[in-house]
Amino acid sequence: MNEGKIIRFYREKNKLTQEQLGRGICSGTHLSKIERLHTEYAPEIITLLSDRLGINIEYELTKLNNIKRLLNHWQDVIIMQLFDEMDLINQELEQEDLIQISDYKNLYQLLRVRYLLMHGLTEDALNIIYEIQKKEHKLSAYEANLFKHVLGIYYLAKHENLKAIQALKSINETDYNNKEYTYHLAVAYHSIESPVMAYFYAEKSRQFFKEINNYLRVIDAEMLMLIQVKDDGDFKESIQRFKKLIKSCELCNSPDRKARVFHNLAFEYFRRNNFELASKYYKESMSIKHKESGPYLLSLEGYIRSSLNGSILPQEELLQLAKEGLETAVKKKESLYINLFNLLCYLIQDKEQEYHRFLCDQALPMFKQFGFVYLIQRSKKELFNYYIKLKQTNKALKMAELLINHEKKACHFS
Repeated sequence: MNEGKIIRFYREKNKLTQEQLGRGICSGTHLSKIERLHTEYAPEIITLLSDRLGINIEYELTKLNNIKRLLNHWQDVIIMQLFDEMDLINQELEQEDLIQISDYKNLYQLLRVRYLLMHGLTEDALNIIYEIQKKEHKLSAYEANLFKHVLGIYYLAKHENLKAIQALKSINETDYNNKEYTYHLAVAYHSIESPVMAYFYAEKSRQFFKEINNYLRVIDAEMLMLIQVKDDGDFKESIQRFKKLIKSCELCNSPDRKARVFHNLAFEYFRRNNFELASKYYKESMSIKHKESGPYLLSLEGYIRSSLNGSILPQEELLQLAKEGLETAVKKKESLYINLFNLLCYLIQDKEQEYHRFLCDQALPMFKQFGFVYLIQRSKKELFNYYIKLKQTNKALKMAELLINHEKKACHFS
């Protein structure tokens, strides 16, 4: 019965009325019923209508029937993060007009959002999200849960981690068999510094990736699990696990993942005050990343802080790096990095008063808005020490109270 839908699509594409197309073949009323799938019809009529439209109806039916298969394959490729194949399928689907009349138009739009987000095109993705929200009530159970997954990924891209958790936790696994969402849930919990929950969902995602033989994503899950373990002892076991992950990235020819491993290893050295090795691995991570990307800016911020704390680079060079980072962040409209590099500029120039004023009035409210727990806690500790130094006891006590309350909430939440 899809013949009628195809006839209508090409009739409208050719700007013909039903009477014009049906002239000498069938009445406009009968054609209307064929197009709306409300009547039986002789095969000869479809053949004549197809000839007049200049289409091969069997070929068009095959294309329409293949759309679901192609979309399912596209989703598999997206989960596997096979970017070259992902791009080829996207090009094929962009040229497939019949998606507009298929039963899988909503699925295509949802997967299109995922594709755009994987390429960092958040604004384009948001435009489609708005369109999907208008017809959310028409989505199938699977599509509705895929939409929640897509929203979770979008919120992660926008650093809105609490919203991401809310969206992802509402997914019903009975109606949605893609447990990849547990990885994104683990990332969200990691971002709000809830290590127990992050480890729990990362382990679930690792099991899922193993089941589908997706070894690149297994690396992602294991990386996430590793950085939840706060090994403050000799660190030897964790270092060996980091090195193993680096080797796995090399064997799988995945430089992007290798860059993430270097970044996380650098942070582990940074929080142990080994600024020399932290600086080294942040720089290793930066060397693999695109200079205008968010991940590069994050590693650059870590590299500058490590080099500053360890007196590794001269002040002039550090300030130049911070200004370059700020310029890129402004160009990319990345509010997180705009705040971080502004703070670094004040810090490098020993502008203590300006630094803490900016931290209190601009940066900390932004960190709170998006749930950057690590940055929130770091900022509160810095402000507490600053207020103690200035003997502003009331402000210091307020910061101390906020820090204590956070620790209590974190223990309960985990």
